[in-house]
Formats: sequence, C-alpha cells, structure tokens
Amino acid sequence: MRLLSIGRPDRDAPDTLKRMPALASDPIVAIATAPGRGAVGIVRVSGRDVSAIVSALCGRKLKAREATYLPFLDGKAHAIDQGLALHFPAPHSYTGEDVLELQAHGGPVVLQLLLARCLEAGAGIGMRLAEPGEFTQRAFMNDKLDLAQAEAVADLIDASTEAAARSASRSLSGEFSDEIATLRDKLIHLRMLVEATLDFPEEEIDFLKRADAQGQLDALQAQLARVMQRTRQGALLREGIKVVIAGQPNAGKSSLLNALAGAELAIVTPIAGTTRDKVAQAIQIEGVPVHVVDTAGLRDSDDPVERIGIERAWAEIETADAVLFLHDLLRAQDADAQAADAAIAGTLAGRLPAGVPIVDVWNKADAAPQHAGTNENDGTAMRLSAKTGAGLESLRRKLLELAGWQAMPEGVYLARARHVQALARVDEHLMEAAAHIAQQAQALDLLAEELRLAQNALNEVTGAFTSDDLLGVIFSKFCIGK
Repeated sequence: MRLLSIGRPDRDAPDTLKRMPALASDPIVAIATAPGRGAVGIVRVSGRDVSAIVSALCGRKLKAREATYLPFLDGKAHAIDQGLALHFPAPHSYTGEDVLELQAHGGPVVLQLLLARCLEAGAGIGMRLAEPGEFTQRAFMNDKLDLAQAEAVADLIDASTEAAARSASRSLSGEFSDEIATLRDKLIHLRMLVEATLDFPEEEIDFLKRADAQGQLDALQAQLARVMQRTRQGALLREGIKVVIAGQPNAGKSSLLNALAGAELAIVTPIAGTTRDKVAQAIQIEGVPVHVVDTAGLRDSDDPVERIGIERAWAEIETADAVLFLHDLLRAQDADAQAADAAIAGTLAGRLPAGVPIVDVWNKADAAPQHAGTNENDGTAMRLSAKTGAGLESLRRKLLELAGWQAMPEGVYLARARHVQALARVDEHLMEAAAHIAQQAQALDLLAEELRLAQNALNEVTGAFTSDDLLGVIFSKFCIGK
C-alpha cells in the first residue's frame, strides 16, 4: 500500500527547517532598540531558563508578565540604572522560550553596561550575543510564528509607506498564512482521493468521479488564482518598481525627478551635461514605492567625466523595471534632435531586457506650441510640463499601470518575491495535474505526483517545508535584537 505523507511536512520530511542543527539552545541576549540615544532602550534575553539572569540583574524573582520597576544591578550589587523588568516564562513568550526584557534609559552606555552584565551573569549557562533575526527565528522554530509571519515582522519594520505597513500587519496577524492553509487543506483532500483510488483498485469504485475530483481541482485552481493576484500586489507593495529617466541632455530629466519627488533633489541648469551621475529618490504613488532614477544625458561626449556618467546611466537603464524616455517638445522638429532620439531609441531596444516598457514623455509643454511633438497624442506617449506640473498626475497613473498595481478593495497582505515564485510553481503543478486527471487510470501516478509537488511548493510559503539555506538568508536580513 502506498504511504501518503500528508501531515505537517516539518514532521515528515528529513530536511525540514524544524530540525536545523545550527540553531543552538544557548541563551541569547541583544539590545532590541535602534542604535543611538533615546528615551527608552530595551535589552532582551531569551533561553530555556533565564532565572539566573533575572536573579543577577533584578535581585529578586519577577511575577510572570508583570512590569516591575526596580534597579538593574551590576556584579557588585550596585545599580546600573532603574527601569522596568518583564519576565515571560516559556512557552508564553515571543520566542517560545523564557524571555526577560529590561527597559532602561536609552543611552548607549547604559545599554552596553546592561548587555555586558547579562553576558557576565550568563557565562555559566553559555549566554551569548544574538545573531541578526535570531529571536524571530526561535519564534518560528518553536511554532510561535510561521515563516510568512516571521518575514512580516521584518517587513513591518522596513515598511516605507503606510499601505506597506498595514499590509505587513495583515500578514503578521496570519491572514496570508490562513489563505495558504485553506489551499493546503483542499489540496490534501484531493490527494487523499487520488491515493485512495490507487490503493484500492480492486474495489472498482471510482472515487474521483464520485467525489467530483475534477470540480475540486477547478475550484482549487480558481482560489489559487485569487491568492496569486493578491500576492503579486503584496510583493509590488513591498518591492516597488525602479523607473529610470533617460534622454538627451537638457530634455528636463532632473526637473522631472524634482517634480515627481516634490523637492529640489537634482541640480537644474540650462547647461547641457549638468547631471554627471545618477540621482535616485524613492517616492510613493497610492502607497506603491517607486524608485525614480535621474541619469546623465545620453550623447557622444569627449569629456571623460561625462562619459563615465553616461556609462553609469546605461547601467541603471539596463536594470530598470520601466524607462521614461524624455523628449524635448521645443526641439521636436529639429532634425539633429530627432536623429539623436532615434539613436537612443535604437540603443534602448538593443540593451533593455525583453518586456521592459519604454514610455515616451514629451516635456516642456508649457513653452511649446500645442501641436509640437510627433506622437504625444496618439496614445503611445505622454505630454507634460515638469515646470508647471501639468500632466504629472497622468504620468503617475501610467507608472502604476506599468507596475501592474490594482488596488484590492479588501486590502492586500505584504508578500515577497519568493512567495510569488512558490505559488507560480503550485500553479504549474496544478495545470499538469489537470491534464492528467482527465486520463484517470492511465495517469493516476502522474496525477498523484503533481499534487504532491504542488503541496511541497505551497508549504514553502509558510516554512513547513523549506531549505535550511533559505532560512539562513531570510533571518540574516533581520536587525539584531529582533
């Protein structure tokens, strides 16, 4: 009889995250607040038993989950500072271990003294400094958070827009994980039907037809499509897009950057070649981060410094998600300007990866005749004035369209590129399964295998089945103390 592994993959799979030998049980300590001076600073300790640290630093036992105001003691029982101490006994803590938090005055010297005292008091039990993200990693390992929620902790800290922060909060609360769990449960049920058909062929019962396996698979694919749409939106909300402004010198690239940013970031002069290096600024449009890069004017130049700037401009262009090709309406009928634009367009076509959109933007509409330009009114380009702001709102909407942003009425949860990629693999395996399910008996083994692979890919999102290397990469990007 075939053995169907449909339980938690972290208990079934030999290379699971939950069995990582690298994660020791040593007690750890770190300063949990940002570097520098502040009103309050926090030193956090986590381990199987922190009673020795509590006794050494606080001189007494603490009531569980109750803030106690007292002096924090050094090795000679002298007060380092006075503040609040909180003890969270395992398993009811952030990490699932015993946790001690010392809330002191936020001076760097005070916090370093407390940190050193914790290490001194914990030397006998192997106390060490925490690695980046190790507190959250332990929370994941102890089933306090799944991997998607753990990533949301870092995303909430790093959120650059209000929309990103709210979406990260939704992911942290488990909305995204709940969606994945629902998909997983339905996928497991479908796998059970297929495995039953394979295991009991002598019964001559067509389990798949009676249980409407085709209908279940169709419903699963439809639900996956909805989750994928929201996940792509969430990844966009987290990552944003990179937009590079390119064009001839004096077309108004720096003026356009300043207009989009609402600040004088780049120097603007009538002298061609003023911009010698890139100037980048992150803006937000409806909560979506847009990383706008102004570059040196593209032309042939004998100036070695300007040539370096032009090469850097092309390097930025080649990594763009979208390019704004800026034209000067005042030179729209100039033959030399037209030839230069044509040369730039040809180079763009050769150096840009396939699929990267190029938007022709005609600038200086405030000073040019209404009819000036070549194609700004035929739907393939845009006309605006970086000086007056006319047409900027249309450009912002265009950038959102290029990014693929679609505001979801029920909100989105923040997601990462790896989530999008994992769900894409789930979709691929389900499409293969759909092709096999019609063949039934002739392809049941293949159908079962595609469903198994789909479940494995789905489990990667929440960390139920993920490589150790990926775990190390994810948590190494966290700040120390979180």
